[in-house]
Amino acid sequence: MKNEDAQPLPHLNTSGQAHMVDITGKQPTVRQARARAFVQCSPKIMAALQAGEVPKGDALAVARIGGIAASKRTPLLLPLAHPIGVHYCAVDIRLAEDGVEILATCRTADRTGIEMEALTAASVAALNLIDMVKGVDKMVSIRECYVLEKRGGRSGTWVRPGSEQEAEAKEVDHG
Repeated sequence: MKNEDAQPLPHLNTSGQAHMVDITGKQPTVRQARARAFVQCSPKIMAALQAGEVPKGDALAVARIGGIAASKRTPLLLPLAHPIGVHYCAVDIRLAEDGVEILATCRTADRTGIEMEALTAASVAALNLIDMVKGVDKMVSIRECYVLEKRGGRSGTWVRPGSEQEAEAKEVDHG
């Protein structure tokens, strides 16, 4: 069933083939995106992380730096992503009871969004963490990775429904 009101996907040409969208006519604007990944860890891994006793070294620092470095390499990994300036990237890591929460925030002043850079930072930080702790317990896994929010650009602000960010945004709106 075809939806007559649906907008065509911008990454498909008239023949239905994937291509890079032309953004040369767009003006640069300030944009930000936040993404979250969660790495599920066993109690053994959590104990090693909390004690700073991961055999490979400082797993959290390696994950953080790996995520930041990856954000700047996004177009090399995603063939239709535009090379944009990553003007800021922070990867915050928090230990939880059953794993590690990774929050990546990326900012730019460019012609297209920075959501993929934030997702790349969060997911590669998670992969780095797994690489660092897999010797402690091979059952470590990435449970989820998603965009929390994006700000700027033509479509404005989007906040994931049900997220902590949505609750914070509502508090600001209602003062």
